[in-house]
Amino acid sequence: MTAFAEGVPCWIDAALPDVEAGKRFYGELFGWTFDDPADEEYGYYTQAYSGEGEDRKNVAALAPKMDGRMPTAWGVYLASPDAAALVARAEEAGGQRVMDPMAVGPYGTMAQIADPGGAVFGVWQPDAHPGFGASGVPGAFCWTEVYVRDADKDRVDAFYEAVFGYATHELPEGGGVDFRVWSPAGTEPGDDTAIGGRGVISAGVPAEMPAHFLSYFLVDDCDASAATAKRLGGRINQPPSDTPYGRMAVLVDNQGAVFAVLAEPKP
Repeated sequence: MTAFAEGVPCWIDAALPDVEAGKRFYGELFGWTFDDPADEEYGYYTQAYSGEGEDRKNVAALAPKMDGRMPTAWGVYLASPDAAALVARAEEAGGQRVMDPMAVGPYGTMAQIADPGGAVFGVWQPDAHPGFGASGVPGAFCWTEVYVRDADKDRVDAFYEAVFGYATHELPEGGGVDFRVWSPAGTEPGDDTAIGGRGVISAGVPAEMPAHFLSYFLVDDCDASAATAKRLGGRINQPPSDTPYGRMAVLVDNQGAVFAVLAEPKP
């Protein structure tokens, strides 16, 4: 089992209209394989794996949307040893309870929270399912960041620091990016401990765009992954570009779920 400190991203799943179509898309894009779906009690939840044989590790899951009004989206879960206490703390800090803490069989307890800007994230209190079997390797989750409106950023920053105790630092000025980086409570803030962050939605983006989390998957070749996603019926939302942390692109799958890919800088 891998223990995740409180506030560290520990799981990710996608709510999709068509899980079989999602399996075909992500299976080819990331090389994932899949378990048979869980039974009806667990919403036909389908685990995704990277690697083969002894190296096969669970990295994500796909689930059918139970309600057509739900967004088609990737959702990230932040770890907590006590989901109920965390939800209460979040409400005190100005967040909203979206889903009450709920036991998921023997696997753990989940909840959902909206931060003061409206971005929704999951909380996972692990039991039999601790979270990622692998992350930070090609074909697996590597990063998440929340995007909020400029008018909400101060309240949102205060919220995450109060709820999770994140140690934070800002990206260097001069790059034209307003971005706050999170490290787990009790750690020294910096690139070595960073687990996520907060960005600002550009002023030119239509007001209909809600605050949201964007999660990244590590890949060997960003450009090839973007081209593959497009060939499979997805879209390229932001084309591949170089950053100090590698080459990244924002993609949309063949059903409308948005995610990003990152290829680490070549040595």
